[in-house]
Amino acid sequence: MSRPRPESLRFAYGTNGLTDLRLTDALALLADLGYDGVSLTLDHMHLDPLAPDLASRTRRVARDLERLGLGVAIETGARYVLDARRKHRPTLLDPDPEARGARVDLLLRAVRVAADLGAPAVHCFSGVLPPGESEETAWRRLADALGPVVVAAEAAGVALAIEPEPGHLLADLAGFHRLRTALGDPAALGLTLDIGHCQCLEADPPAECVRAAAPWVRHVQIEDMRRGVHEHLPFGEGEIDFPPVLEALRATGYRGLVGVELPRHSHAGPELARTSLRFLRDAERAAIEGGVRC
Repeated sequence: MSRPRPESLRFAYGTNGLTDLRLTDALALLADLGYDGVSLTLDHMHLDPLAPDLASRTRRVARDLERLGLGVAIETGARYVLDARRKHRPTLLDPDPEARGARVDLLLRAVRVAADLGAPAVHCFSGVLPPGESEETAWRRLADALGPVVVAAEAAGVALAIEPEPGHLLADLAGFHRLRTALGDPAALGLTLDIGHCQCLEADPPAECVRAAAPWVRHVQIEDMRRGVHEHLPFGEGEIDFPPVLEALRATGYRGLVGVELPRHSHAGPELARTSLRFLRDAERAAIEGGVRC
């Protein structure tokens, strides 16, 4: 007996791939193209989390999202939002407590923004192991830094969804489970599953990663990628077979946004947003019509 099919996936596009557009223009573009939502990276050009009047600016974005019918997830991977000279620094692993605190403060701000926008998830990452630091020290530091953020997320009704990032301390699904266990498996801690990263470094194919990680997935990023090469590619330029991936997301009951992440392609953002949605809808249709099984 066949089980009922879940509803269609909800596709989004990341504002880190639309940095040449004003946020209002980016949101209008995505709504016009037919996207279901937006993966909103808090950055100086798009809802700056460190500028004055964050609450009032967030309310304006909330009105725009409601008017356009867009869902939202909050991402915190802005390159230079905390340090204008060092990309993605400081991190949760920084040896300097004050520097770590700046990253924690950013995540706490992101949780408040997510709650105000009705976003179910806030994305984050661990950072690279600092030179001269032991992995054991870094893992303890990561758990200690994230503790108060997880508490705040739970109080706000938001999931903190950490992303395994190639080259980082927490680089793969095994790393996520190590952190989850260290923190006592809190309900508010979830996973951002990047489909390209699965192709890049996980032992199992991306569709298998989806099924294995399903109980903890709270946010999904998607793009094409090649094995062993951490380069976000437009769809069709890498090696991923997407219909089985999308079918796995549907079959496991994922209801969050599936956000296209092409942060190095902002110069072609509007056109890539158009072609990406068409590709994903076609791949989802192929999975359904082809009877791809999980």
